[in-house]
Amino acid sequence: MKISKKWLGRIWMVPLSVTILTFCMASQAWSGYKFQINESTKGEINFWTQAWYQYVEDANDSNGDGILDKDVNDFMIRRAYFSISGEATPYLGFFTHIAADRIGQDGLNDSSLGLGSGVAFRDLWITLKHSDALKLQVGRMYVPFTRNYGTTSTKSLLTTDLDWTQGGVRGNIFYPSKVGRDDSATLWGNLMNDKFQYRLMVGEGVESSSQNPDDNLRFAGRVSVNFFDPETGWFNQGTYLGKKHILAVGLGADTQELEFGGQAKDYFAWTADIHYDKPLSNGGAITAEAAYINIESGANSITYTQFGSGDDGAIYSLKAGYLFPGQIGIGQLQPFAHYEYIDVDEIGKDDTSVYGIGLNYFFKGHANKLSFDVAYVDQEQATASVQDHLAVTFQVAVGF
Repeated sequence: MKISKKWLGRIWMVPLSVTILTFCMASQAWSGYKFQINESTKGEINFWTQAWYQYVEDANDSNGDGILDKDVNDFMIRRAYFSISGEATPYLGFFTHIAADRIGQDGLNDSSLGLGSGVAFRDLWITLKHSDALKLQVGRMYVPFTRNYGTTSTKSLLTTDLDWTQGGVRGNIFYPSKVGRDDSATLWGNLMNDKFQYRLMVGEGVESSSQNPDDNLRFAGRVSVNFFDPETGWFNQGTYLGKKHILAVGLGADTQELEFGGQAKDYFAWTADIHYDKPLSNGGAITAEAAYINIESGANSITYTQFGSGDDGAIYSLKAGYLFPGQIGIGQLQPFAHYEYIDVDEIGKDDTSVYGIGLNYFFKGHANKLSFDVAYVDQEQATASVQDHLAVTFQVAVGF
């Protein structure tokens, strides 16, 4: 394992700087600004942002020879979300995220999706509500497939970012999406005393292109069972900070008829996952999660791995954290660890592991916190364009 030490002497001031900034803003609560126009029309306005410093070893090709040899030091706004949510009547709701993502990241700019310098409607939907058991949601929204990026809010992750294979840190998303979302219609609701949740989506996925010349629809679905406290909302939390006792088991599937190099190879993936969250008698809490994803003809390649578009394979993901009881200083500390294994089935291609450790320091819940993460992308057999990588990330999140 090759880990460069040249960043050690330069980045010690980064956590100091973001700590001072967060101390100044830590009094903010995640309550939002609530408004009510009349008896039936009401809503809430929120703003939330993450600022990052990130060091990535051998992340770019400095001279165009196909060999990654340039380190990257990035200061960026990882996410900036302005949200408005509410209901016009008890049977008609709405939600939107006006968002910018990865502002200032080296070599990234796609304004149409709110990446780099652009701002976009990241989430935007209208909900027709018959009851809690039956809702129809239409617009741009999460793909109801995995737990990591299908139900869990990026505002309340256990780890500093999403899984590498679902858009986290420097990775990307293996399934069709518009930054993890799709333009779609989703039928969803809660049954069995709110212990069973279902989500069924018909979406666009890969739109009409050489990969989808017939403009075929995309179908995705997810079901989950909670054995203790229920999770009834559209967004779940990656860790409940001792507020809920969760044992959730989920299953999901996603498919679209696509073409790869002119050959029809239907993309299909399925997942099984389990999430455990338990408050402890001492005031602390433990969180653990495991997931398996099986992929046939993956729609997208996975950055810094040998998994390519059209490949078959599997992804194994593990993560765990422990929330220390009581406060340390003015906040609460939560160390965590995470691991992913990307298993490529194609002959001549090798596998990749991504593992890391980190810390969250909560000033007041998920809205206002500091995070630190050290991740290592370890190739079973490195090539000129697919090498081992060290990524170090400092984050400050502030919101109301």
